[in-house]
Amino acid sequence: MSDTIEAPAPALDVPAIASGMLIDGAIVAGEAFIEVVNPATGLPFALAPDATRAQLDRAVAAARRAFPAWAATPIEERRATVQRIAARLREHADAIGALLTAEQGKPLRDAIGETRRAADHMEALVALDISGQLLRDDGKERVWIRHRPLGVVGGITPWNVPVILAMVKVAQALYTGNTLVLKPSPFTPLSTLAVGQAIADVVPAGVVNFVSGGNDLGAWITGHPDIAKISFTGSVATGRRVMESAAGTFKRVTLELGGNDPAIVLPDVDIDAAAEGIVRSTFANCGQVCMAIKRVYLHSAIRDAMIAAMAEKVRAIRIGPGDDPASTMGPIQNRMQFEKVAALIDAVRNTPGAEIVTGGTVHRGGGYFIEPAIVTGLSDDSPLVRDEQFGPVMPVMVYDDIEDAIARANATEFGLGGSVWTRDVAAGQAIAERIEAGSVWVNRHLGNAKDVPFGGAKYSGYGREQGVAGMLSYTEMQAVAVPVA
Repeated sequence: MSDTIEAPAPALDVPAIASGMLIDGAIVAGEAFIEVVNPATGLPFALAPDATRAQLDRAVAAARRAFPAWAATPIEERRATVQRIAARLREHADAIGALLTAEQGKPLRDAIGETRRAADHMEALVALDISGQLLRDDGKERVWIRHRPLGVVGGITPWNVPVILAMVKVAQALYTGNTLVLKPSPFTPLSTLAVGQAIADVVPAGVVNFVSGGNDLGAWITGHPDIAKISFTGSVATGRRVMESAAGTFKRVTLELGGNDPAIVLPDVDIDAAAEGIVRSTFANCGQVCMAIKRVYLHSAIRDAMIAAMAEKVRAIRIGPGDDPASTMGPIQNRMQFEKVAALIDAVRNTPGAEIVTGGTVHRGGGYFIEPAIVTGLSDDSPLVRDEQFGPVMPVMVYDDIEDAIARANATEFGLGGSVWTRDVAAGQAIAERIEAGSVWVNRHLGNAKDVPFGGAKYSGYGREQGVAGMLSYTEMQAVAVPVA
């Protein structure tokens, strides 16, 4: 069994708080509701609408009605609308951040920072040039490529960074001339619904619609005949179901799914700098980042020194409720994920030869807290190494031959990201380019700029978000040929 600290459960108290949904320019109350749990206590603290099929149909119909006029709106005006949305995010960042901390668990400064970064991301995305391309003008015929909006986009977002991931989809859909119906995770609906209330008067009615609910709502969206594209961020298992559901109506699909990102550390590395970067890129958001480092491969010559340096930095992390200024890491977001990570730690404790170097204590009874951990002595087929943990546990493996390290890094069904850490940047680049992943870095991990397309190989996704390539996935390419008089 894992080390466990039992805490008394606080009294149950569910205030009747219900954020309305943005449908056709109006804030609409729910007819049914879902409880929203504060992961720092493990108890419900608010209610959010559980949209009915009729409410979803109203949102889709509104988006469909708004589409022709919005698609015909000059791109400069669409850009300006997105910029006004970004300004509202900054204006309400403190209030939205407080809701985000309450429902997601991350420290308040990080939640407010996420809201402000969402505004930055939106502005960066609408600065991209997505104009068409002239292919030929030979005096006889002029041929060019233009990009037509698809229609109504269905966006589905997860619970780990809900504000940023929602607003990236909003920016891409609106800038390319589409309208949008977006569903946040039922674990973290409130901050997204709050954004909807903040922007209701700066977006034409029907252009943006936010609806909340559970799994049924997601299935209704992916199968809806009047939705032309699905942009989904979430798990591999759910992504597979999204693709299957969308196939019936030939929807365009972008899937940004899970990852099991490797970090390969070469023997010449700057140990302190690499330890700092690897720990930060592993335990950001309590390890709940799709492209966080999930596996670390150390050369045997630096094994002990690197583990000692990383362990020192991990011990400096302070877990606690997000509204406590002393906390630098909040809880795991939901009970299901908490139990999964706790089970992985239990498995480590029952594995001969495995060692938890630091952390790993499970706090029960007062929220979903697990002390960030470094684990050694596992084989590559151990669940913690093979699967995506999505929590604050770092498995560390050792290699002697770089070819072995590359092969082991690639021996996974995932392919979202990977990194190489070394003083020799040229050597790092050569190794990084051999990692089978959609994004690779040298001497850092996480954090692509918005002009860089993001997505995964293998089971980690289908298509790209962001950058010009991701933006154009919200459009249909059209070749236009006209004779020259």
